[in-house]
Amino acid sequence: MRARIYQPARNAMQSGVAKTKHWILDYVPADAREIDPLMGWTSSDDTQAQVRLRFSTREAAEDFAKEKGLDYVVSEPQKRHANVRMRGYGENFATDRRANWTH
Repeated sequence: MRARIYQPARNAMQSGVAKTKHWILDYVPADAREIDPLMGWTSSDDTQAQVRLRFSTREAAEDFAKEKGLDYVVSEPQKRHANVRMRGYGENFATDRRANWTH
């Protein structure tokens, strides 16, 4: 079996990074999904596609994969730029703004 180890990206709808600290091991689907002709639902016979394991460190995820004899691929996370500064809503009305306030 093949597995993928990665660190999830933050949710695009939120500014927080709460669920991005851990590492996830996902199994690569062995079979393609099929569409049920009667109901139109997608399904698969591969039950490993439903399994998602969470680890606190990358090394723990790799050790688990090695212990179980899994062929795995590690995807490195892209880090945020250091020059990005978090701002609050109140800074929109600051008196020391660099640009003019316009609507």
